[in-house]
Amino acid sequence: MFERIKMKYNGTAPEWLIVGLGNIGPKYENTRHNAGFICIDEVAKSLGVTFSGIKMKSELAFCEIAGKRCILAKPQTFMNLSGEAVFEISKFYKIDPSHIIIISDDINLDVGGMRIRKKGSDGGQRGLRSIIQCINSEDFPRIRVGVGKKPHPDFDLAAWVTSKFSSDERKLIDERAKDSVGAVECIVKGDFERAMSLYNKSK
Repeated sequence: MFERIKMKYNGTAPEWLIVGLGNIGPKYENTRHNAGFICIDEVAKSLGVTFSGIKMKSELAFCEIAGKRCILAKPQTFMNLSGEAVFEISKFYKIDPSHIIIISDDINLDVGGMRIRKKGSDGGQRGLRSIIQCINSEDFPRIRVGVGKKPHPDFDLAAWVTSKFSSDERKLIDERAKDSVGAVECIVKGDFERAMSLYNKSK
């Protein structure tokens, strides 16, 4: 895989890493925590590339976005250890945190919301927390997709984020997945303000 990609890029390393967060396995398909996987799959589909094999604790796909060499990644570590995969890939290719885009779920946003930020804290999202700890930086762009707040304060958080979307909720998530394609392109182009203007949505 790496030899073939290296030949394709004439020995030049990829410049951007775009990561969708989620949990692996059929059990977690269509669950709230897998909003990042849903979005990165849509990005790959829009580019006509597929994920194959597992390298550096991730399924990887190589592509070009806005003239820039990019890696798409789906960590295979489970959510809470996502940073291990991001660290390995970014270290191998010497990708600066400012060129790592993370797509994740956000329980603080209503289903169908989207929030794009240049940097920031983990906001309670454990995959983001793991990434911040492993790469020792908060200075990476993130696209956060709303999956809805817990039904009530006492509802178990783990049970909520691993619950499945209803059919109506999934339609909204699929819309945001399509938006994530445009948001990623804007960010890679360096037009972050445009990404926020077009794709930040309360719902």
